[in-house]
Amino acid sequence: MATPIQVHGHRGARAVLPENTMPAFEYAIEQGVDAIEMDIAVTRDDVLVVSHDPVLNPAICRSPGGSRVIRELSFEELRLWDCGSLVNPRFPKQRPVPGARIPALGEVLSLAGRGRFLFNIEAKLFPDRPELTPAPEHFAELLLNAIDRHHVRPRVIVQSFDFRILLAMKRLAPDIRQAALIEDGSRGDFVVAAGSAGAGIIAPHWALVTPAHVAAAHQAGLPVIPWTANTPEEWSALIAAGVDGIISDDPASLMAYLKSAGVR
Repeated sequence: MATPIQVHGHRGARAVLPENTMPAFEYAIEQGVDAIEMDIAVTRDDVLVVSHDPVLNPAICRSPGGSRVIRELSFEELRLWDCGSLVNPRFPKQRPVPGARIPALGEVLSLAGRGRFLFNIEAKLFPDRPELTPAPEHFAELLLNAIDRHHVRPRVIVQSFDFRILLAMKRLAPDIRQAALIEDGSRGDFVVAAGSAGAGIIAPHWALVTPAHVAAAHQAGLPVIPWTANTPEEWSALIAAGVDGIISDDPASLMAYLKSAGVR
């Protein structure tokens, strides 16, 4: 069998259960994923929480009223939002979980005892909207404190499109793995992008991946774990390119496909 390709459950398993919720992460773990992938934001009282959107999306979360900006809400106020009752129309298989709340990162890290999976944590920063997050250095400190409270350093990957936090985390904890998220070709090839981020993993959009890109990354000692591939056609192309892992909204279906292809 070829080298197994890792499966990272995107936002837990967004195709099946509401994204970035505890039920989604628990489901992904039960399916046997190699990593659960999540996004983090920071509340007004500096609690790290698991949410893709810094401004809460009313299409997937029900509001109790008041601000939708996570950085303007206390953790207690944020917990009044219901992010499980509304089904994401992009995912017809998704099942609602009425009353599911936005978890603190610590709640997700507390799942560590349920397996040997990794925590792939995306830090969301917005250089053009600095009011939405702490400064990169403070954000990195908050994240490292959470990681260390749960004693999971060897099981964490920190990824970001904003290389400032990757560099800040590298200064604080060079032993924690870092992944440079790549959305387009503006940062140069995979090896150049990883170098500018100080990262040891490349995480490009799946459509950017070619066999030549992967070969060059591997020559430089860089694993390639693209996002977010959800169809057999996409998975097949990534297998052929020689990637090391795949981030997917439907991790159970991806695992079944990889097994059928002999790479799982």
